[in-house]
Amino acid sequence: MTTSLIDLAVEGLVAVLLVLTIGYCIVLDKRLKRLRADEANLRATISELLTATEIAERAIVGLKETAADCDKTLAQRLREAEFFSQEIGREIGEGEKLLNRIIRITEAARGVPEAPTAVEPASDPLRDRAARLGDLRARAEEANRRIGQMKTRSAA
Repeated sequence: MTTSLIDLAVEGLVAVLLVLTIGYCIVLDKRLKRLRADEANLRATISELLTATEIAERAIVGLKETAADCDKTLAQRLREAEFFSQEIGREIGEGEKLLNRIIRITEAARGVPEAPTAVEPASDPLRDRAARLGDLRARAEEANRRIGQMKTRSAA
C-alpha cells in the first residue's frame, strides 16, 4: 500500500506540475502575442522613420543648393555694389574737381584772392554745395567700408 500512496503522490505531483506548466504556457502565449503586436507596431514606426529620413535628406540637399545659389547671388551683388561704389567715388572725385574749378573761377571773377583755407560765410551757395559734396563723399566711403565688411563676413 505504501507503493500505491507513493505512486499516487508522484502522479498528483506530476498532475500539479502539468497544470502549472499549462498555466505558464498560457501566460507565455499571451506575452508572445503582445510581443508580436508590438513588433508590428515597431516595424510600422521604423518604416515611417525611414520615410521621414529620406524626405529630410532630400530637403537638406535642396537647402544646400539654395544656400549655394544665395551665396552666388550675394557674391555677385556685392561685386556689383563694390563696382558702383567705386564708380560713385570716382564721380564724386570728378564732381569735387569741377566744383573746385567753379569756385576758383567765381572767386577770380569776383576778384577775391584764392585762399583755400579761408572760411567763407555759411550762406555762400557754392560753399554749401562743397559741404554737401564732402558729406556725400563721406557717405560713399562709409558704404565702401560696409561693403568690405559684408565681403569678409560672407567669405567666413
